[in-house]
Amino acid sequence: ARSPGALLALQPAKSYGLVFDAGSTHTALYVYQWPADKENGTGIVSQVESCIVNGSGISSYADNPAEAGASLKPCLDKAMTIIPAVQQRETPTYLGATAGMRLLREQNSTKAKQVFDEVTKAIREYPVDFRGAQILSGNEEGAFGWITVNYLLETLIKYSFTGKWTHPSVENVVGALDLGGASTQITFLPGTTTDDKNTSALLRLYGTNYSVYTHSYLCYGQKEVLKRLLASLHQDSLYAQHISQPCYPQGYQENITIAELYDSPCVPIPSILSPAQILTVTGTGNPAACRSAILKLFNFTCGANRTCGFDGVYQPPVRGQFFAFSAFYYNLHFLNLTEDQSLSSVNDTLWKFCSRNWMMLQEDFPTRNRIHLRDCCAASSYVLILLLQGYKFNNKTWLNIHFRKQVSNVDVGWTLGYMLNLTNMIPSEMPQRVVLLPKSKWIAATVIPAVIFILIFCLIVAICCWKDSSGYESL
Repeated sequence: ARSPGALLALQPAKSYGLVFDAGSTHTALYVYQWPADKENGTGIVSQVESCIVNGSGISSYADNPAEAGASLKPCLDKAMTIIPAVQQRETPTYLGATAGMRLLREQNSTKAKQVFDEVTKAIREYPVDFRGAQILSGNEEGAFGWITVNYLLETLIKYSFTGKWTHPSVENVVGALDLGGASTQITFLPGTTTDDKNTSALLRLYGTNYSVYTHSYLCYGQKEVLKRLLASLHQDSLYAQHISQPCYPQGYQENITIAELYDSPCVPIPSILSPAQILTVTGTGNPAACRSAILKLFNFTCGANRTCGFDGVYQPPVRGQFFAFSAFYYNLHFLNLTEDQSLSSVNDTLWKFCSRNWMMLQEDFPTRNRIHLRDCCAASSYVLILLLQGYKFNNKTWLNIHFRKQVSNVDVGWTLGYMLNLTNMIPSEMPQRVVLLPKSKWIAATVIPAVIFILIFCLIVAICCWKDSSGYESL
């Protein structure tokens, strides 16, 4: 019998990777793991931990950048308890920031750099292979999310029973729909090639070229849309001190300042307003008026001879299956609408929810965060309008959207695709050999040669003994 130490030595060594998703509303750290001797295949990387950083996104620390760095440390401490000490210095670590930092960089590039300097300083205090912090472009965010979901679904490459890597049909490749706090992305394989360089990305993965359509709409993330909605209602009321908010439950009321409402590049403050002025916001719980108010945030006109999504941005017709994640999933999951329900069922459920009053909602959802409960009708209504009027899904293609948080126990988002790209774990060409064998093939590859060797050895010994025996008798 082997000793425990010998058995441990037989276990395949594991490698780890860390990626911070520095979003506009919060930051999350993902810990990934894979066999150290893995071939450049697919379906092997797994997620062993995710850690939500306390506080808001790092862009919210623009006036106190040191706190942005300090906020990351509890999650880094947690990661260090997972990764063996001897492997920590070899663990590639990345921080990618998205639309929140894109907005801050537009607003004040100096403050954005100070925030990045502080988060870099904090991460470098840990024994990891930190490879830098960067702001992703909208198209990169969309493309990496698309890579993540297709990598996990094994639609880019698959290991067959014949021991070969094969390419599944391109029809199996799915589109990706991502909704963050400050931006939203749509990425898919269009039916035709496009000449619009602003909305296309050419990816070469496992020996195959993919020309994907991808676009990111800044200021159309959930957090920014809800601010724009309230500011639009305020402007429609000719800047009155009282705002009726049809997407808030009837009976809900709060006071906010002008400075709180107009505190984003997506919602510039009109010069005629005083930042200290107090506004009273009252919910009216009117789903029809709520929908009309959200529709005003979009511009659906397209140029001549041009198909578009909204705001004049080119978009070919949606095609194939789509996975919708992040806030797309969270909003509809709260309403129990992520089980591939029909569009009419989703509309009915949302209409009823948006008609309820504040007191009833608080009684029915006593543990739900007050702000999330207040915003649920507005956010879910926005999701429907974005998908149907914005991205042009319809009653039939709605059933092609699958709302998911995870695939193969890995959170869906841009972080895995980002790490796979930067660590070159998805090669541009097809893998030529496979290091990791299935258990049955591993046994065959090791036991059969051993048996053959023993048989040959026995045959040589028998021949030698026979020669010795025959020679003795002749004497």
